[in-house]
Amino acid sequence: MAKKREEGDMGLLLDGIIEAMPLFAKELIAGGVAGGFAKTVVAPLERVKILFQTRRAEFQSIGLFGSFKKIAKTEGVLGFYRGNGASVARIVPYAALHYMAYEQYRRWIIEAFPNVDKGPVLDLLAGSFAGGTAVLFTYPLDLVRTKLAYQVVDPLKLSVQGLANNEQVYKGILDCFSKTYKSAGFRGLYRGVAPSLYGIFPYAGLKFYFYEEMKRHVPEEHRKNIMVKLVCGSVAGLLGQTFTYPLDVVRRQMQVQQFSPSHAAEVKGTMEMLIKIAQKQGWKQLFSGLSINYLKQNNSLLWSICFIEDLGGFVHASIYRGMTKVSKKEDVLLRRRDSQSIFDKQPSSSTVV
Repeated sequence: MAKKREEGDMGLLLDGIIEAMPLFAKELIAGGVAGGFAKTVVAPLERVKILFQTRRAEFQSIGLFGSFKKIAKTEGVLGFYRGNGASVARIVPYAALHYMAYEQYRRWIIEAFPNVDKGPVLDLLAGSFAGGTAVLFTYPLDLVRTKLAYQVVDPLKLSVQGLANNEQVYKGILDCFSKTYKSAGFRGLYRGVAPSLYGIFPYAGLKFYFYEEMKRHVPEEHRKNIMVKLVCGSVAGLLGQTFTYPLDVVRRQMQVQQFSPSHAAEVKGTMEMLIKIAQKQGWKQLFSGLSINYLKQNNSLLWSICFIEDLGGFVHASIYRGMTKVSKKEDVLLRRRDSQSIFDKQPSSSTVV
């Protein structure tokens, strides 16, 4: 009886804490849970995509299903989730920084240019700058995610296969941070950040352009239909990814180039790396793993992830309503934003990270 009373008191305490939180904090928590689940669901595909981008001979040559079999054989089920922890850990700080920076950049642009059109173009600019800011502050986690995913490890032998000089295994996120910093300093944590930043504006602009063009060809009476906007946003995102995807491959290869043979000179420039990949690995390597993005997007489960990662607040709000007690005032705010700011704007301007 006493135990049940304690559990009830604990539940009331948690309810009180949740209700006292500001709306933005509640959404961040709910969004982090939703985003973490989404990232974990597609983690096996993301792991293989990174291996396609960085280990051409070993994985791209055997295809998607061959890669799945190889990982399962050498690393077990947990191998599919190598590096996913860093990816999940990045969700909340990235979202918080993007949100706060977006509002600040929007104010600065309006103050600097009072006559600017307060429409989609303003959102595009503010969103792109905010995306760049969020990338800069959370980039080390992306680097760690790539390094951990790059390792193909036999857990029984605890040895790294295919790396120069049989480099010591990174045993986790903190270990990877520590060893990267010790070997290359602060700059080592930002290896490959340039192509990430270069890709933000082209991706946002292309996505916005394709979205508006597709909407323009939709009959007027169907333009406000949620499914029409979802399809247009998803296709626009795919097209934007396709054109900027080589920069993603360049970023991944720059992040792990320390594992290349010791006699190979380090490439520091984005264009230099892009040319090197095209010359030595072939131009097709610049699009290696892109089909996995298409596969993810076309999978029915990824419709929900589109909402979480591309259309933002709709699923955040839905999960948040299910996880927390929503006041009438908060519910009105959420519904107003869901119906106006999510679907009536262009797709999210932050690049694929």
